[in-house]
Amino acid sequence: MRMAQTRRRFLTTLSAVGATGVLRAPRARAAEGALETTSVRLPKGPAICSAPQYIAEELLRAEGFTDFRYVEIPVDAVPEAVARGEIDFAMNYATRLATAIDRGGAIMVLAGVHVGCFELFGNEAIRSITDLKGKTVGIIALAFSDHLFLSVMAAHVGLDPVHDIHWIVSQSPTPAALFADGKLDACLCLPPVAQDLRARHVGRVVVNSTMDRPWSQYFCCMLYGNSGFVQKYPVATKRAMRAILKAADICATDPARVARQLVDGGFTDRYDYALQTLSELPYDKWREYDPEDSLRFYALRLHEVGMIKSSPQKIIADGTDWRFLNELKRELKA
Repeated sequence: MRMAQTRRRFLTTLSAVGATGVLRAPRARAAEGALETTSVRLPKGPAICSAPQYIAEELLRAEGFTDFRYVEIPVDAVPEAVARGEIDFAMNYATRLATAIDRGGAIMVLAGVHVGCFELFGNEAIRSITDLKGKTVGIIALAFSDHLFLSVMAAHVGLDPVHDIHWIVSQSPTPAALFADGKLDACLCLPPVAQDLRARHVGRVVVNSTMDRPWSQYFCCMLYGNSGFVQKYPVATKRAMRAILKAADICATDPARVARQLVDGGFTDRYDYALQTLSELPYDKWREYDPEDSLRFYALRLHEVGMIKSSPQKIIADGTDWRFLNELKRELKA
């Protein structure tokens, strides 16, 4: 009964804010040819900012996919799962994708989805990124998204992320929990952890990537797929992308309904944090911002600090394909 109610609620959402696009899908399918596969797999994880992939099920079914599955997996393990072909498409952070491509992972970055989402929290001694010098900063693991973003941020202001920062690696308790207990000077947080710290008035927000330059000028989360899937199933790739990017539009136009869908679907248990995240993040920028520019920016920073060996040009040449995005920008005009 709960599943049926959830689906009815989401169909109501589609009719309210996205029905026109769904009704156009059959004509687009006829022009593109038949689906090469009707199966598609997406990851299921705790990152609220990945909402477009979590609410795309009905849109994917409207595109002709009949075998749809969510695979539960930690967010930082997803790029490797995509590269192995265990997941077909996913959203992840630009820094994480650059490192995966650098290591030869069989992934293809296809589009940017939204700007911002990570926030740097610090204690009273931390008022800017340069104040991280000599301080203790918590991360989940080396080379994970929080470590990569923080290293890029440090390098951007002239710090040496290897020698100037004392990294504290901890998964349990989390860096946010250690920071809240006063055991760290700073940590980088993603939704819904950032919303929770703000609600509890823990520390101060030193950098908010949704608003603060240069981070607000580049995509944070990007859409990518398994390289083999993209090459073998171009029609399915385009249709899956269309569904997820339409879902991003719904996140921008009706965040309250999407937040409820995330709770009902078991992706998060806090409606208030989900709504806050969806209301704050600019999901309507996928048409405007240049995803190649974003990947180049982060790849250059990572290359400068020695975290990747490949040049930004090689990362882009080996791991991106913008053809489908360019077509969808023309088809899905705002």
